[in-house]
Amino acid sequence: MAADAAEEIRGTAHGTAPVPLSVLDLVTVGAGRTATDALRTSVDIARLAEHRGFHRYWVAEHHSMPGVASSSPAVILAHLAAHTDRIRLGSGGVMLPNHAPLVIAEQFGTLEAMAPGRVDLGLGRAPGTDGATAAALRRTDRLNEGADDFPQQLAELIRFLDDDFPDGHPYRRIHAVPGPVQATSPGGVQSAHRPPVWLLGSSGFSARLAGTLGLPFAFAHHFSAQNTVPALDLYRESFRPSAVLDAPYALIGVSALATDDEKEARRQVLAAALNMVRLRTGRPGLVPTPEEAEAYDFSPMEEEFVRSWNTNVIHGTADEVRSGLDDLQKRTGADELMLTANAHGGDVRLRSYELIADAYGLPTPA
Repeated sequence: MAADAAEEIRGTAHGTAPVPLSVLDLVTVGAGRTATDALRTSVDIARLAEHRGFHRYWVAEHHSMPGVASSSPAVILAHLAAHTDRIRLGSGGVMLPNHAPLVIAEQFGTLEAMAPGRVDLGLGRAPGTDGATAAALRRTDRLNEGADDFPQQLAELIRFLDDDFPDGHPYRRIHAVPGPVQATSPGGVQSAHRPPVWLLGSSGFSARLAGTLGLPFAFAHHFSAQNTVPALDLYRESFRPSAVLDAPYALIGVSALATDDEKEARRQVLAAALNMVRLRTGRPGLVPTPEEAEAYDFSPMEEEFVRSWNTNVIHGTADEVRSGLDDLQKRTGADELMLTANAHGGDVRLRSYELIADAYGLPTPA
């Protein structure tokens, strides 16, 4: 089982890419577009990613954000599974404190039954939203308890996934279905396989926990770049071999947008940055158009935020983006780069992944 799990986790680099390339999708909704449009774009990008040799396609859980339609990763992943054949699909991530571990085990057991051997379960401990929305999700305003209980929730979830609560445990006779219990039931012929668990983080907590448990780790470089190298170092230093991995494996999420000319890239990332300005100041909305962003009167504080934010967005022509990704991989030693393209239009996002695939000479469809 260890060899199989490690094979699913460790991807293969294609073309001239230094490491495997993957996709992180926020299912962004632009002004003048609908959630239906955004989900159709997700299908198009997933198909492109599969055909061009990207290793995995993850969807992130967010709530109460008009410009982000990924509130239900399991539902979206089921939709993507129906439109793809080979690419790995997963959560980047499901926010564990928002859900009962049994519910997640059931959802991802169902996904595993839909797409056997190609489902990842990435888990985070943040709410993926503001405090009031988190309280509505969890039916409590004691939010710190959820984050503090993360290791215990994780252990419970893994027990449900493996169906191995010990004798005497109150959950010993409770089974996540679909799941391994079906393989051990009379006449059972179902696979006992379950999705690999990843830990996600933007600080040192999950890095250390992932290392201690011998799990793969995904770091959110795209919004916590200053912590990337320290967190990856901590993960590697903390790593203990497990039944899942015999050596550390870390991917990083990277904001990257390639366009056919540099000027257009700057226009697109300015619009995405304005969207972040509004989110960070309590005014979340749909992703604005580049024209709206160009006409917007940024305050000095907002201008400074935009400069700081866009410093960590690798953008420009395909060659410029490739060079930036190569430099980032060398600097961090990441084992995999997971790219997220934030832009108003789905066509721009789709074109970005196509340009990056071309720049690295990734396989082209027959």
